[in-house]
Amino acid sequence: MDLLNSLAVAAAPTRLDPVELFFDADIVVQAVIVGLVLASVWVWAIIIGFTLRMGRSKSRSEAFEEEFWTHEDVDSVLDLKRRKDNPSARVAAAGIAEFRRSHKSGLKDPSAARSRVAQALEGQVAYEADTMANRLNFLATTGSVAPFVGLFGTVWGIMNSFFQIGMQQNSSLAVVAPGIAEALFATAVGLFAAIPAVIAYNRLSNKVNGYEAGLQRFADRVHAQISREMEAI
Repeated sequence: MDLLNSLAVAAAPTRLDPVELFFDADIVVQAVIVGLVLASVWVWAIIIGFTLRMGRSKSRSEAFEEEFWTHEDVDSVLDLKRRKDNPSARVAAAGIAEFRRSHKSGLKDPSAARSRVAQALEGQVAYEADTMANRLNFLATTGSVAPFVGLFGTVWGIMNSFFQIGMQQNSSLAVVAPGIAEALFATAVGLFAAIPAVIAYNRLSNKVNGYEAGLQRFADRVHAQISREMEAI
């Protein structure tokens, strides 16, 4: 008997095995864990994709703005190709297009024309910021929902453990512990998905705010330049 106990102790796992916990879990808990893992993968894909996209947009915008203020031929700078992949170019194009429409119909009310140009610039800046922040909503949703989804898996697993106690009529720790461990694993996976999502959402939201502020400063300079040209007409 002592030999059997010694073999059982020797065969017992010495550390937690997430893979074994997953395969031993109830089907509902497994479904919760799979969903949370997929959400975590998508969270990291958004983080990496957003970081790369933000870096490209900022570098393109800075290069365009430098060229815009030093180039005499505005039309050649605002060609169609650059408008498609350059936020600052699209902002400038929106303001200049509104100015030209107002100038074409005659500047009967320069103040109203300036207001329309400002609205066009601000609208384009808001559009660029919203487009950049489009996928960040998933981070916020994952950060707030994932812990509760994991908790649902935990509650289900604990309910299943109590059911096993009733079926086996045995409340020993050996009967209860495996099911509870599997259930708590769902909560751990939920936190694993939620914590990076919350941190990334806060940091990337601040980056979007800074990005929008940079575009707004450029839009203000464009509006000032257009106002000076209106006064010279």
